[in-house]
Amino acid sequence: MASENKAGRSQTDGNTISDYILKSLDANKYATKKTIAQGLLDVALLTANASQLKYVLQVGEKHEFYVLMLTLISISIVLQVLVGLLCLTLHLMRDCRLHLADYHFSANFLNYITTIFAFVITVLNLLISCFDPTIANYAVFDPPALDPV
Repeated sequence: MASENKAGRSQTDGNTISDYILKSLDANKYATKKTIAQGLLDVALLTANASQLKYVLQVGEKHEFYVLMLTLISISIVLQVLVGLLCLTLHLMRDCRLHLADYHFSANFLNYITTIFAFVITVLNLLISCFDPTIANYAVFDPPALDPV
């Protein structure tokens, strides 16, 4: 049913499609799903780094980029653990003291550091994938030469 407000415009009962879409979007559910997905991706990245580290250690110094790969993977794993600890610290601050204005600067600082570390982890893993030792095992496709007729 439509009714008129003070300005004389018609208002609906909230039965339009756009009203239904806005009501069905729950920001808390979205944020929870996003956080879970991000956590699973973080675990997958940590697992991939551990697997790469295991491979590099098994191959040893035979690999031409042994020291570089060992360094990049180790730094990436350490930064991932630090980001996890920083996120835990931010979560505890939010629960205990973030309502106090004195802790806002600290929380913002930790948030910026976490973001910077996440960017560095991304760059490190890009470099790791460039020097990935498993790619060297694939032969380059060489098409056979055509026989002249």
